[in-house]
Amino acid sequence: MVTNDDGYAAAGIRALTKIAKSLSDDVWVVAPETNQSGVGHGLTIRRPLRAREIGEQAFAVDGTPTDCVMLGLHNLVKDKPVDLVLSGINHGSNLADDITYSGTVAAAMEATLCRVKAIAFSALTEHRRVPNWAVAERFAPDLIRQLLTAGWPAEVLVNVNFPDLPIDEVKGVKVASQGTRKIGDAIVERVDPRGEAYYWIGDTKNEAEPGEGTDLEVISKGFISVTPIHLDMTHAASMSAMRTVVEG
Repeated sequence: MVTNDDGYAAAGIRALTKIAKSLSDDVWVVAPETNQSGVGHGLTIRRPLRAREIGEQAFAVDGTPTDCVMLGLHNLVKDKPVDLVLSGINHGSNLADDITYSGTVAAAMEATLCRVKAIAFSALTEHRRVPNWAVAERFAPDLIRQLLTAGWPAEVLVNVNFPDLPIDEVKGVKVASQGTRKIGDAIVERVDPRGEAYYWIGDTKNEAEPGEGTDLEVISKGFISVTPIHLDMTHAASMSAMRTVVEG
């Protein structure tokens, strides 16, 4: 099953659907009706959801990426269970701390919680240009096959980012840890025609020195980054000291 957060009409999901169809003859698309970038792992619980059929084995849902995965896995995909969820290809990277905001990654997260293997795909783009979808179309099919051959634990999803380069300049694939950067440091304040203030959350902060071995470094050096993301966010190293203090 293919989904995303940019909406069913986005170019990235068309590219990912093409990739999926090169691997399987049974591909379903369940994606948001409108752009849901930045919604994270949001779930719609205060109103009903509607799914509109937009083609053969394809639906647009008036909700979040999480909603799409839930409806797809439990209601919309018929006959046999989904064995793999592919999310993306996001228009723009999902690196480092971006994943906590990303609807693209959240869709893969929801599939993982439902015990379905999932891979999130994003394509770096500079200066608001259209991503080079050809890079993903060239490298993703083999990468997906390799990842499925290697396998990964049930509580893990895989986050993949493609560099903004021509195909012949991509240096290869690197498995990398999650880096660190903070989105939304630049907040623009303006005044509307009625004299009231409004705000735009601005660009992601760029790290001058991406950490060694991180997704940020790998992408900056021209590689495709592959990061396994663990859903258990417990910090095991803190438990002993905390237990001593709070439990006595």
